[in-house]
Amino acid sequence: MGCRALARPGFSHRWCTMTGPRVLLEVESVTTRYTVRKQGGEGAAALTAVDSASLTIAEGETVGLVGESGCGKSTLGRTIMRLVDPSAGRIFFRGRDITELDHGDMRPVRRDFQIVFQDPYASLNPRFRVREILAEPFRIHGLGRTEAARRAPELLDLVQLPVDALDRYPHEFSGGQRQRIAIARALALQPLLIVLDEPVSALDVSIQAQILNLLADLKEQLGLAYLFIAHDLSVVGQVSDRVAVMYLGKIVEIGTREDVFTDPQHPYTNALLSAVPSHRLDGAKRTRIVLEGDLPNPLQPPSGCRFRTRCWRAVDRCADEDPVLAQGEGMAQQVACHFPGPEVARDATRGSLPPDAGSGS
Repeated sequence: MGCRALARPGFSHRWCTMTGPRVLLEVESVTTRYTVRKQGGEGAAALTAVDSASLTIAEGETVGLVGESGCGKSTLGRTIMRLVDPSAGRIFFRGRDITELDHGDMRPVRRDFQIVFQDPYASLNPRFRVREILAEPFRIHGLGRTEAARRAPELLDLVQLPVDALDRYPHEFSGGQRQRIAIARALALQPLLIVLDEPVSALDVSIQAQILNLLADLKEQLGLAYLFIAHDLSVVGQVSDRVAVMYLGKIVEIGTREDVFTDPQHPYTNALLSAVPSHRLDGAKRTRIVLEGDLPNPLQPPSGCRFRTRCWRAVDRCADEDPVLAQGEGMAQQVACHFPGPEVARDATRGSLPPDAGSGS
């Protein structure tokens, strides 16, 4: 793809001249905490929405981030964008630590990575015509009206909308068309990375497929990298090069799409994939795993492994020791589990390990 847009001030020339795949984004042990009111309004409590999350995204790569609602996926995406400040950890973009940058110093960084939200209607100003929506990034970054006017028809063409859409308002479009407008706005400043936060979950299935195809075409055409956040594993499997699985604020497994989908190692990943029809890339079927109990209260997460209260492999060690995300012997992916392994039959007695559940890490 070449060294695109890397001459901007404040970025490392070393990043530009590195050989091999370049890492655009590196998230290093990032934690995000909120202070929330306790039930009844008496006092406050600390909610750890993201707990020591680490991942990388290379140039031109799509990393899927998947998990149940409330697991911290969107918070991690917003933290990466610095829409939310991390409580701990570091975020590197193109070799530069952006964790402590103030608003002014973040401005040139934001030209190179953008975000697309789940609800396109809520993210588009209903009082602006499309022309003004697409011009807004140029105005914010001081690039002038002339450049905005020149690029607007090109941006609509990229997302396959007619040029006469420029003079219409968001309410005049369908949900899929509004998401195309949101994508066009994200493309305005020619970013290298786009965070896609549940970009198709609010759309009908047929429209989802159209948007996913559009995103794939844009990635190929423009050399984009994506962080694709979703709760739908079938969607993640279509678009991702690598997949990170998140549970209650922690990344519990990360690896290539093929490794995670055909040989999952964490029990939570096994359970998620067992619910997806025909998810196996090799065509094999998997026994349905129904998780017992509800997602624990994030204000009072379980000790040790957070998944242990719903895990059929859990033993005393799981309550005492929080497993570290690491690549075990003979594994292709990284897993945070004391007893990683492929899908196994449940024991009749909860809390005892099946013979082939793994020897621990």
